[in-house]
Amino acid sequence: MNRLIHRPKVKNMKFQAPKGTRDFYPEDMAARNWIMEIWRRVSLRNGFEEYDGPIFELLDLYKAKSGEGIVSELFHFEDRGGRELAIRPEMTPTLARMIAARANSLSRPIKWFSLPRLCRAERPQRGRLREFFQWNIDVVGIDDVVSDAECILVAIDFFREVGLTPDDVVMKVNSRSLLSSLLAAQGFEKQRHEEIFAVLDKRDKLSWEAFVETVEKVSRDGEEKTTLLSIGQAAGPEGLAGLTEMAKENAAAEAELDRLRQLLALLTSMGVGEYCRFDMGVVRGLAYYTGVVFEAFGKGEFQRAICGGGRYGRLLEAVGGPPMSGIGFGTSDVVILTLLAELNRLPAEATKARRVDLFLIDADPSLFDEVLALAARLRRIGLAAEFSYRRQALGKQLKQASACSASRAVIVGSEYTQRQAVSVKDLASGEQVEIGVDRFLANPHGWPWSDSD
Repeated sequence: MNRLIHRPKVKNMKFQAPKGTRDFYPEDMAARNWIMEIWRRVSLRNGFEEYDGPIFELLDLYKAKSGEGIVSELFHFEDRGGRELAIRPEMTPTLARMIAARANSLSRPIKWFSLPRLCRAERPQRGRLREFFQWNIDVVGIDDVVSDAECILVAIDFFREVGLTPDDVVMKVNSRSLLSSLLAAQGFEKQRHEEIFAVLDKRDKLSWEAFVETVEKVSRDGEEKTTLLSIGQAAGPEGLAGLTEMAKENAAAEAELDRLRQLLALLTSMGVGEYCRFDMGVVRGLAYYTGVVFEAFGKGEFQRAICGGGRYGRLLEAVGGPPMSGIGFGTSDVVILTLLAELNRLPAEATKARRVDLFLIDADPSLFDEVLALAARLRRIGLAAEFSYRRQALGKQLKQASACSASRAVIVGSEYTQRQAVSVKDLASGEQVEIGVDRFLANPHGWPWSDSD
């Protein structure tokens, strides 16, 4: 006897993607793939190898790098074994853990890149979401100014690839070790440096009046305030010259200035000097940076950081590895795509959901099986071949071919049954030619076909 099963009534609900995340419809997926393919291409041609790691790590790994305060910025949970885990908010701790595990067997320098999906439990804002994809470049195992220059070069190589010029972006370059040496030379105790770093890093995030007030709070007297304001404003060749005077007779500060000058000279030699500018206002908030730091900023209306990184000296030790210096940077698909869209630099190909080489058309419904067979053969040799599911007039199928941005239409009509030929139509010019099927399949890219084909 069948029983009537009673199910509770559920009200119709409209679900949306969680706050700070995105749905990738085909055109959005096309843009995501477009930018990630460029990231991968730029990385590989600059000599970097790709790596990846788990989507979640032990929570303690992030605490080891950033301290207990990082917990509030993470999506974290406890697994069935009672272990505290966190969805990765960045890739550097995973990089450090992986290198630390095989430090003795990896040849140096270690040049790695990754394209991970990351999540951060923070308030979404323009160009910054809770879930995003990030391009990470790192050079580990060498403390050389050439590696500093190469890391910055890779970022600018990408800017050029997507059409961003020095009029669109500027790479601001500084050195935390230089700043630390200058502060020591001016009598600021070591224990005060991190607090001062945090203040100077706010220079471009605050109005000038608010910045001066913030500097006053960490200054003990008017002389310290004047010194910190002079350091904080230093930018460009003039700013570098002013710091040269300040560093006089202090060996450590002079050495750091020499390294920074060498870095800027190398960037000029590499052909990217026009993108770069010394700027003491770039300090970077992450305490694990120990040397050169850099941030790329959009110009015009999009004046915010779009890429940032720097040299880290003790990160591997924090996760149980050997002393090993490295330098790296990261940038997200969200901020880059936002900038390109606002500058109207996103090419049509970036949002083209599909690529169709050939659109096959049956001039008579009785020939549809031949269309299917021909499409299958074209796909086997690597071409994107499409056809209509609906049997409709030739003109409507040609409109469908144009709508999906096919470059050519292949018409299977009476010539196919009479002499095993098809008509190929160039959808841009309207030109149409007839060609034998075997000859066409031997060279489907040819246009026009020569007698030797």
